[in-house]
Formats: sequence, structure tokens, C-alpha cells
Amino acid sequence: MASLVELARGHTQLSRDEVGHLNRLIAEWGMLADFCFSDLLLYVPVEDGRWLVAAQIRPATGQTIYETDWVGSWANETETPLLGGAFDSGAVVSGEVHVEGLTDPTTMVAIPVRCGERPIAVLTREGAPSSARRQGELERTYNEIFDRFTEMIVSGRFPFPQRVGDSSAAPRVGDGVIVLDADAKVRYVSPNANSALHRVGIQSSAVGMRLAELGFYDGPIRQAYERGLPVIEEFEQGGDLTLLCRCVPIVAGESGDGAPGASGTSSGRVAGAVLLVRDVTELRKRDRLLMSKDATIREIHHRVKNNLQTISSLLRLQARRLTSPEAKAAVSESVRRIRTIALVHESLSREPGDDVTFIEIVRPLLRLAEEGLQSPDRPVEFTVQGDGGRIPASIATPLSVVLTELLQNAVDHGFAEGSGGARVVVRLIAEDSSLRVQVIDDGAGVDRDFDLDSATGLGLSIVRTLVTTELNGRIEIRPATAEELATAGLSTMLPDGGDTGTMVDLSVPTKLE
Repeated sequence: MASLVELARGHTQLSRDEVGHLNRLIAEWGMLADFCFSDLLLYVPVEDGRWLVAAQIRPATGQTIYETDWVGSWANETETPLLGGAFDSGAVVSGEVHVEGLTDPTTMVAIPVRCGERPIAVLTREGAPSSARRQGELERTYNEIFDRFTEMIVSGRFPFPQRVGDSSAAPRVGDGVIVLDADAKVRYVSPNANSALHRVGIQSSAVGMRLAELGFYDGPIRQAYERGLPVIEEFEQGGDLTLLCRCVPIVAGESGDGAPGASGTSSGRVAGAVLLVRDVTELRKRDRLLMSKDATIREIHHRVKNNLQTISSLLRLQARRLTSPEAKAAVSESVRRIRTIALVHESLSREPGDDVTFIEIVRPLLRLAEEGLQSPDRPVEFTVQGDGGRIPASIATPLSVVLTELLQNAVDHGFAEGSGGARVVVRLIAEDSSLRVQVIDDGAGVDRDFDLDSATGLGLSIVRTLVTTELNGRIEIRPATAEELATAGLSTMLPDGGDTGTMVDLSVPTKLE
């Protein structure tokens, strides 16, 4: 579905400021649709006399009459006269129209949207014809509020000349409404707002009183009246209750002046306001619990990392007392694997949430591998390509152990001592629901008939078990092609002209079931 900006640029001559005015209108009109219990559509005029639907919203307080999205469609012959009449006269026009797909006629109220000195679009309120049913106090009050905002739209005072706060995160009409008069005294309290007042200990009727006189924090109200602009504020009321409030002033014109003030606030006087109230106590409690849980998990990872480093140090001390080369080698490999797992926990201790940026583990892992595999006759260089995105913490540890074993195997078996140096490239490729890891070297290479399932070495046995069992992935080890080596930036030929290099290609799912 095309956006308002795209439709306006493609079909109209509206200026950037005028499109910005319409964007601010549709950022606010969820409140308007809820107050009038009706669908709202925004029409923009096109040079050939046609009208294009540029935006649409359904009410959260009532039933929509449109199951179809009309954005991008054109007004029909019954709608065009009403739209043109409102646009040309600058006044509200209403009548019945016939909409494709609906058997009964629809009531359209066409409201010209003024920006500066002229209308630039038409906002329509569309719904079923009014029934003879007598409206309740809530419906009458909400419709009166919508009429007040209609006056502001026609005069160019709404939407306000600047966005104040994030209206998408603000309370909705269904959360609770308190209507204030020009003196900031309560004129009406909706049932949900009345429940919120009861929860903060205000049991008596608030009608005719200022909220501050009842002990209710009125900071957003005072700011909205002083500035003539909406104010969103979250505050604690009564010590254990958290409320999110949005006060929207209703601005009336004076001396026929209908344009917003140049200072960025609406000119005219504040003739009342609408205070939307939402109890977010439980939501904030959950937020605090999540933050506390996240901090606790990170602290656990930090302590596990410290414990693993302690174990690694103890093993290194033990290795110094050993005389058997085989025993020393076994302990050294254990130390390397423990340090790999410690690196993962160190990264997890710094990352919020249950996943981790894999490249933040791979980089220190490569440095650790270089330090352990370097020798004067065989300098080692590891490089990484790509970043791999974020992966679940449950995958990070076994995958890091697998990568460590593959790096060790690439250097030990691909580059003999005195070979002049080892170059290994790790490629990380994030796919839709999996992570692909390639380890490429230009060393001696593996035999073409190499079979990982038949490998008996401890390192490759660990790799095979972790990839296929714990990570539920796949792995392939084969000779690298010249194209693959060239893509990785490695040498493609041995001194005698033969092919060289090894490609390890593994893929693991990253979407947890």
C-alpha cells in the first residue's frame, strides 16, 4: 500500500509543508476516529478534478463499515460533489453516498482540511445513516468533542503546527477520557477514566472540580493550557500507580484569525481540553521485571565467565607439572575449549536480551586462535568476512566451539611447520532462518574422497557431534575450488600448479522452534 507522501508526490501539486500538515493530521486521527465512532478517509484533489483516497483509519470504539482498504482508489460520482463542495466553500458538507460493495447508502461528512490560507484536502467521516436510537451521555460527549476538533481542522488549527511527543504511544480514547472546560475544570469523566481516578483514591465526583484540587497531578494539563499544544507525560500517582496521560487542548479562534501562530504554538485561546488517561502500572512492573531479569542473566554470564577463566588457569598450572607430551597436549586443548566458552559468556554478559551479535564473538575468537597457533616458522593470519547477524545464546556456545576446532584443524593439517605461514578466512552469511559459516584455507587441502563421518580425530568428532546433534545443522568438508579461494582473497595455486585449499561449509538454523 502506497504511503501518503508517495501518493501526494505522484498525483498532486501539494508542497512539502502541506504534505507535512496532512502527515501530522493522520498521526493524530486515531483519536478523532474513536471520538466519532466512524471510519475516516483523507481525500486529496488531483488536477483533472478527481479525488484520490490518500489515507484511511478505522475506529477502535465502534464497528467499521469498510472491510476493504480504499487507499489509492478514486472517489466515485456520488462522492465527488460533496468533496468538491466542502473544498470550494471551506465549510463542512454532508450527504449520502453510494459505495461499491455496500448495499445501503453511506453518510459522508466532508470536512475541508485547511493549511495556511486555503484548504488542501478533505477529511471524511463515513458511517451508516443515523438511527433513531437515543444516544447515551458518552456518545453525545464524544461526538461533541469531534465537532470541536472539526472546527479546528476547518480553521487550520488542527493538527497542531508541530508534533509534541510520540502520539502512537499515547493513551487511546478507549483507555479513559476526561473533558475539561476553559478553566481546566472537569466537565465529563468516561467510565474507564473514572475507574482510574478510583484507583488513585479519588472516590468523589470530579465534575466541576479541578483535578489538582482532588490531589491528582495536573502537570500535563497546566503545560497544555499554557503552551496551547498537546503534552504527553507519564507519572506515578499515589506511590504505587503509574499513569500515562495526554492532554490535547481545544483551541478556539479570536477575531476570525484561523491560522496557527508563527511561533510554533497555536494562536487563539484554549477553550478546553481532552485528557486521555491510561493506567500503565502493570506494564511498567513487567518492564522493571524484564530489566531486572536481563541484568540478572548478564550477571550470571559474567560469573560463569570468571569461573571458566579460573578453571582455565588451574589447568594451565597443572600442565606445567606434567612431563608427558601427550598429557600436556590434551590439557592445552581443554584449556583452549574452556577459553572459547568463556569468550561466549563474556559477550553474553554485555548483550541485552536472549541473543548475541555473532561477530562480537568471532573476532576475539580469531585473536585467541592466532595466539595459540602462532610459531616463528608458521605465522598465522585469520580474517573474517560478513557479520552473521544476531543468533540465540543457546546456539552461540556450541557454534563457537565448532569454529575453534575448525580453525585449529585448518592450521594443524593444512600448514606444516616451516610452510611459510597460514592464511584462513572465515565467512559468515546470515540467511533467512539460518547462519552459514565457511572456513576456507589455501593450505595442503583434504583428499577428494575425504569423509567426515569416518574421521577419528577428537576435534572433528566434536565438530560432527555438535553440528549434527546439538545444532541440528549440516556440515561439509571438501577441497576448495579456485573460484572459492579467489572469492576469499586466497592463493589459488600451489607452486607445482596443482589445486589447493580446503572448504568447510556448515549451516545451522537460527530460528528456535
